[in-house]
Amino acid sequence: MTTTSRTLGDWFSEFNRQAFRLETLDDYGQSGGVGAYHAFLAGEEQPDDFKTADWVNTVADATRAGKRMYRVHALSRPLTDYLRFELAWGYHRNMAAGEEFFILDTTDRENPVPKAPDFWLFDDETVAEMIYDGNGKYLRPEFLSGSRIAQFKSYRDVAMANSVPFTQWWAEHGK
Repeated sequence: MTTTSRTLGDWFSEFNRQAFRLETLDDYGQSGGVGAYHAFLAGEEQPDDFKTADWVNTVADATRAGKRMYRVHALSRPLTDYLRFELAWGYHRNMAAGEEFFILDTTDRENPVPKAPDFWLFDDETVAEMIYDGNGKYLRPEFLSGSRIAQFKSYRDVAMANSVPFTQWWAEHGK
């Protein structure tokens, strides 16, 4: 673990080139957007506060500045209720702000990054490993640097090499 004076929020405004995210969980339902998730499950419309969440502005600001924000989600079908929500509402909303999404579908094959945790990789220099409890509730980031960076860059590279663009995957598997 590395200490840093920057918070995770700081990194989203201060990275210079790219921020990559690997998502590995099937349910983040206790980590944010809980009201929107419940609205999705109830068949309601997207709440306005979900459509205009701060994250949308963070992504839009970064991409307007020429920075790349992208992520891979390793998942398998059938999708959990949470994944249906995240992909149908969250990914489409964030794509409109400029974030790029890729899917690493492990339904019919082994996961090529089975030991990779959830993380953000900023400018290939700093990792924020995302720590969750067993129910998908976000707890904190753990900032890593030094020799661990190569491991996380490898996770990213393998995940990207084995994923497809979200829009392509969604056209075939989305509901």
